[in-house]
Parts: sequence; C-alpha cells; structure tokens
Amino acid sequence: MRVGFVGAGRMGRPMVAQLVAAGHTVRVLARSDRAHAELAALGATPVNSAIKVAQAAEVVLVCVFTDEQVREICLDGTLLGGLPRGALIVLHTTGSPETADAVAARARDRGIGVVDAPVSGGPHDIAAGTLTVFLGGAESDVATAEAVVGAYADPMLHVGALGSGQRVKLVNNILFAAQIGLVAEAVRVGTQLGLPESALLAALPHASSGGRAISSVSARGSVDEFRSTVGEFLRKDIAVAHDLAATLGADLGLLGPALQAGLAPIASRAPTA
Repeated sequence: MRVGFVGAGRMGRPMVAQLVAAGHTVRVLARSDRAHAELAALGATPVNSAIKVAQAAEVVLVCVFTDEQVREICLDGTLLGGLPRGALIVLHTTGSPETADAVAARARDRGIGVVDAPVSGGPHDIAAGTLTVFLGGAESDVATAEAVVGAYADPMLHVGALGSGQRVKLVNNILFAAQIGLVAEAVRVGTQLGLPESALLAALPHASSGGRAISSVSARGSVDEFRSTVGEFLRKDIAVAHDLAATLGADLGLLGPALQAGLAPIASRAPTA
C-alpha cells in the first residue's frame, strides 16, 4: 500500500522500518539532512513537506507528540490538500477526541476518512510487532487502517466510533498513572518500615502485587527514575484526560489522589506521620 508518514521520531521511526519491511511504499517527512539519510537507509522515501507526504498516498499515519501538532499538520490544509479522494488519515498521537472530530469534519468534505489510533507500548513493542493500538472509526476505515498498522501492532482493538480510541487510551493512562502513584505510596511506606526501595522493587513484581506498573518501575530501579523517563508523556496525556473529564462532567473519584501521587516526585511529598 502507498503510505505517508508524519512524525518519524522515537516511536515513528521503528514504525517506518516495519512498514517498509512489510512491503509498503512509504513516503516520510524528514526535516533535516540527518533524518533524510537515516530514513532513506530504512528503505523509505524522505520528503521535505507534508503535501509531498500526502501525494498519491492511500493512508497517511500521523505520529507526532502533541495534540497541537496534530491540529497544525491536519488542519492547516497542507496535508489534506495533497491527499487524493478516498484516502485515510490515521492519528496515532494521544490527544483529545475533539481533535479527531475536527480533523474528520475537515476531511469529510474531501472524501477522506479519519481513524484515531492511539498506541500503548514503546519502540521495542513496535520492533516486535506487538504494539497495542486502540482504533476508533467506521468499520471500513478501521479495516483499511489495520491493513497498514498490522505491520507493527498486535493486538489492534476496534473500540468504537471515531474518538473512542482516544477515550480508551486516556482512561488507560489515568489508570496506569494512578497505579504508579500506588507504587510510590507503597515504596514510601516500605522505607518507613526500614526497607530500601531497591529491595522492594526487586521483590514485589514476583508477588501478588505484581503487574505492569510495578514491573515498569522495577526495571528503572526507582519510582523517581521511572517518572523522569516517562513523566513528560504521562503528564501530557493526564492533562488532556483532566480537560476531557471536566468538559464531560466526569468524576475521577479515587483515581484523583492516586494520580497526584503518581506524577509528583517522592522527595516533594512530606512523609505521613
């Protein structure tokens, strides 16, 4: 399939490699000479503008960092202006469902489909073909997206209409950040009991308390080290989730305090007497 790609960074670059390996023809936006050379070495065709990414593409994948970047790329007219009628835009960036709706509203007039497809996992999952993707959109559009995204994703979960992928991902990130908060609180209690954090993190992943959150923290060696690695991503997504909850009148309930514990450095929180 003829694929366009915008956002060949930490996550996007291994996606491009997997797409090429799967036999797709990939045009990818490259802003620098170094990126141009590296992407060409992967077998993709680097281009210097969004409109060139879009030309003749059947599917364009957008994998930038922020919601604002998605709006800039998709709503300024450049990308949409270059896409042929019947093409599909797949939004991998985690952001507001309202952004997916806004892109779809603009694309609809040009006969272009949109699927929101936020991801869960990292570059190692992409390389292994085991990235989790939550897809929101019409059945036919999702089927087209899966034919491309399947180069690096399994499972691919169609979770509902357009915007549903973002909602599921935001709930996922709320829950994950809250779990990190509970791990942080467990470490705080453990240190008050005289246990070093390293001993707790070595032991707990093997017990009934084990799970993705504790294993992720354990792999980094400490709660604060883990947060320094993923905090920027989590804070961005949690901010979007808070805004969405406020807009829709949703109550985070018990997740709220755990979220705060998950995102705040341990050293900044006074110990409980």
